[in-house]
Amino acid sequence: MSKPSHQTTIPIKGRIVAHLGKALIVEDDEGHTARCQKRTQLEQPAVGDYVEWIRTEEGAGRVEKVLERRSLLSRPAKNGKLRPVAANLDQIVVILAVKPAIDALLLDQYLIVCEFQGIKPLIVLNKIDLLDDNSRESTDELIHIYDNIGYEILDVSAAEHTGLDALRKRLQNETSILVGQSGVGKSSITNALLPDLELQTKTLSTASGLGKHTTTSSTLYKLPEGGEIIDSPGVNIFGLAHVTEQNLAHGFREIEQLAGECKYANCVHLKEPSCAVKEGVESGAISKQRYLRYLKLREKLSY
Repeated sequence: MSKPSHQTTIPIKGRIVAHLGKALIVEDDEGHTARCQKRTQLEQPAVGDYVEWIRTEEGAGRVEKVLERRSLLSRPAKNGKLRPVAANLDQIVVILAVKPAIDALLLDQYLIVCEFQGIKPLIVLNKIDLLDDNSRESTDELIHIYDNIGYEILDVSAAEHTGLDALRKRLQNETSILVGQSGVGKSSITNALLPDLELQTKTLSTASGLGKHTTTSSTLYKLPEGGEIIDSPGVNIFGLAHVTEQNLAHGFREIEQLAGECKYANCVHLKEPSCAVKEGVESGAISKQRYLRYLKLREKLSY
């Protein structure tokens, strides 16, 4: 007598929790995982995507459809196209650190992505235990700019386990991605937030059938308090897709706020007369450093 087939043509709803090379690990509503390939003509799915998939054999399947996304982060790929990194995010957690020096232009680019995608930003300043009088002054000056325009900032020291409870609270019941330049302590924070990280990694490795988890993969981890973190190693910057010289101001909330008061509706806040934004820079209502970074990014986008 032949064994019953594990194949099913009825689509099952699931969520992509890991992307390992060509293999996708999909989790169903009951928490069971399967290693899947995608249907040949299907767009490239991302970790965090909700999908419909069919089971082809025990523990394996094929993703048939990517369901509608509420947000998508992409990064530039080698061929000039964009490669999806994470989908259905509620929050982007930008990790900064006292050392290495804060890259304000990179921070602005992360925040522009948040403004365009409608994803909540959270700025986390790590390694506060390393602050001395000198670095405290320059750090406070920079952080004050973002605090002034309504961005939420948390002070954390992963090394001394301070500020982590406040961070856990902000991650609860949200799907978040942690981003930041290398050396800011993203891994230390992830390890502190996920006491069972090794166990979750092991479970995904078993599901993938690859024996061990590759560090280049994007992975969705479950937080003990509820909510998820998407970890995508090596992703330091996302492409400013759909951002042009003309609409860049939308990514700077304080510039966007004053733009309506400019004399010309199509003002790009460079040399136009009666520009409320330039007046705002002169009066100190808009940070001069932020405005100069806006100009720098406009120049980059013009290429």
